[in-house]
Amino acid sequence: MEAFNTLSMASPFSYTFTSSSSSCGSGSGTATSNNPMFTACPWMDSRIWSKLPQRLLDRVLAFLPPPAFFRARAVCKRWYGLLFSNSFLELYIHVSPRHHWFLFFNQKTPLIKTTSYIYTTNNNSIRSAAAATCCEGYLFDPHELSWYRISFALVPSGFSPASSSGGLVCWVSDHAGAKTLILCNPVTGSLSQLPPTIRPRLFPSIGLKVTPTAVDVTVAGDDLISPYAVKNLSSESFHIDAGGFFSLWGTTSSLPRLCSLESGRMVQVNGKFYCMNYSPFSVLAYDISANAWFNIQAPMRRFLRSPSLLDSYGKLILVAAVEKSKLNVPKSLRLWSLQACGTVWAEIERMPQQLYAQFAEIEAGNGFDTIGHGEFIVIVIRGSDKALLFDLCMKSWQWIPRCPYVHANNCGGNYGDGEGELHGFAYEPRLATPVTALLDQLTLPFQSFSG
Repeated sequence: MEAFNTLSMASPFSYTFTSSSSSCGSGSGTATSNNPMFTACPWMDSRIWSKLPQRLLDRVLAFLPPPAFFRARAVCKRWYGLLFSNSFLELYIHVSPRHHWFLFFNQKTPLIKTTSYIYTTNNNSIRSAAAATCCEGYLFDPHELSWYRISFALVPSGFSPASSSGGLVCWVSDHAGAKTLILCNPVTGSLSQLPPTIRPRLFPSIGLKVTPTAVDVTVAGDDLISPYAVKNLSSESFHIDAGGFFSLWGTTSSLPRLCSLESGRMVQVNGKFYCMNYSPFSVLAYDISANAWFNIQAPMRRFLRSPSLLDSYGKLILVAAVEKSKLNVPKSLRLWSLQACGTVWAEIERMPQQLYAQFAEIEAGNGFDTIGHGEFIVIVIRGSDKALLFDLCMKSWQWIPRCPYVHANNCGGNYGDGEGELHGFAYEPRLATPVTALLDQLTLPFQSFSG
């Protein structure tokens, strides 16, 4: 399997909202001295900019967001080849800014809902429909409020998206048994397969942490104790790093007794994986270095609804609706941050009451899912095309424009009648993910799977 697929390099993005007319790319692609706008200002003279050193020009290109970079590749042969240039990719890794974006998939919602967050059921027709839908994802840029469509056509059938980190999206096999995971970079079209897990599972929770030099994966819960029964008993971990150390699911740990991992999600913060525990609500934490699980009490745990965990610049944040009607406390949506001691929560934000009244009317008790990335938090109302964006730095709330690609396939404004709804992950689009070279060194034969 090659690291890059040249057929998918032309432009993996489909655009919904184009740039304004003031941006470059007004038709010619390059500025000319015949244009009065450029001759009027000597700083925009093409005779000056044409002398720009290549190393400095590459540095400018490395700062472009991926959609703009792929548009720029159409300018000339050299720019087109930058994606395959080791020197440019090394520069890109060191200087490119992080893009706190979000990746959504249109999950086909079966009439009989399961407690798993995996995008499938045992119904073959629903499974094939979900597989067809997951061939594409929808990128959301919170800075520009723009949507892009991106293809996952290279991912084999029978896999569902489970997690994302460091520019890679983790896909897990749907079949019950030992789980096979695939790490995919949709921007470059690369696929890297991990070895199967040791223990058979049904719909486990998946935690993923990817850095330029290491990969950590934790698979927890839903142990198959018989062909007809599952129980949350154990977790197993995968690790590989540039220092030469690797553990292929060799690290296992027992989960706390009577835990319930229904969301299927984990977030990684400062060397620990966190996930929600249900009935009653609490937070389960897995210390990677100590290979141990422990429980953290959630704030106001008896009054929470639709709680979610997220990472914001190295801080663990809990987002949930609070309903204490019997105590004459207004219903609200609140955010808590886990303090440095690791056991105490502090409330950091609360949705304005007027906005919450509007939010609650649309949500109508169906619940919501929350995703965080950097300074941004996205709250998606289940069974609806409505979503809120909260900026932690600016302390601002706003409704997100609906995804046009999903809405085009749905006649109404709701997704509740089996049409599908958006479920997403924090995603950072990256032109280079060098850690995948370590996975390729495992020389695993890439297996073919059928839905």
